[in-house]
Amino acid sequence: MFNALVVNKDDEGKTSAAVTQIGLDDLPAGDVTVAVEYSTVNYKDGLCIGPGGGLVRKYPHVPGIDFAGTVEASDDPRYKAGDKVVLTGWRVGEAHWGGYSQKARVKADWLVPLPKGLDTRQAMAVGTAGFTAMLAVMALEDHGIKDGPVLVTGAAGGVGSVATAILAHLGHKVAAVTGRPETADYLTSLGASQIVAREELNETVKRPLEGETWGGCVDAVGGEMLARVLGQMEYGASVSAVGLAGGAGLPATVIPFLLRGVNLLGIDSVMQPYDNRLRAWERIAKDLPMDKLDAMVQPAVLSDLPQLGRDILKGQVKGRVVVDVNA
Repeated sequence: MFNALVVNKDDEGKTSAAVTQIGLDDLPAGDVTVAVEYSTVNYKDGLCIGPGGGLVRKYPHVPGIDFAGTVEASDDPRYKAGDKVVLTGWRVGEAHWGGYSQKARVKADWLVPLPKGLDTRQAMAVGTAGFTAMLAVMALEDHGIKDGPVLVTGAAGGVGSVATAILAHLGHKVAAVTGRPETADYLTSLGASQIVAREELNETVKRPLEGETWGGCVDAVGGEMLARVLGQMEYGASVSAVGLAGGAGLPATVIPFLLRGVNLLGIDSVMQPYDNRLRAWERIAKDLPMDKLDAMVQPAVLSDLPQLGRDILKGQVKGRVVVDVNA
């Protein structure tokens, strides 16, 4: 028997989450059994720990959309006992039981080897959020980052924190957007050279184009802020869209795309092909400064997760939460 955070739903549709003992026979089918060492807390995890957000198909359920650990048993020749592995995406923690458990069983196709230069704790300090941030930066690079500062919205969150650190490490001037003034010192420590108050960008304007200000953007907010930012991009610049904390709507016009050649790049980390996953993880090991990564980390254990799930849905979690599932 081993510990897992199990979410149940009662007859009235109310969910509750608690650390519970389960066994190997309770785990879903899969090719590889992993002794999980660390997981993280993401916005989707907050939904799955709590109301579900339409992501969870059936209960009881074990959330945790990413994890890192050691292979215990494998029916697939690509992995053997003792291998260190990382999992992000593939709807694990949503449709399939996830990483908030001391053991997990998954398909081999969903795993990647732990990158050289990272241990399992560091890999989960990166986690889905950091992996997504790296994909966003790579997409900007593929389309050419312009001369102006690179804007990062939702900069104090998980994706934004890692994106800020990576972009600064690569030599870009980073303008970090935050609605929490108390995070300014934290963002500066990650490498941000400019702090932008959320209120400056958080409303639509009638003009479809404003001054050409930003050479690129990693946007974790969406909604009205994304619409505003599109009109402020330099000619030919790109925005990597990674989130919708500000809403799924986009009250914008096509003018920035037609008159300035702005590119809106959608970033999906869930179904990302294997080769690009490896490329992103290799870049993370090389281009994310580990001292900056350590500064982002908030440690947690399984019993902390119900409260952390509520906190992240309210935008009250800074940086990266690393969950030691065995503590």
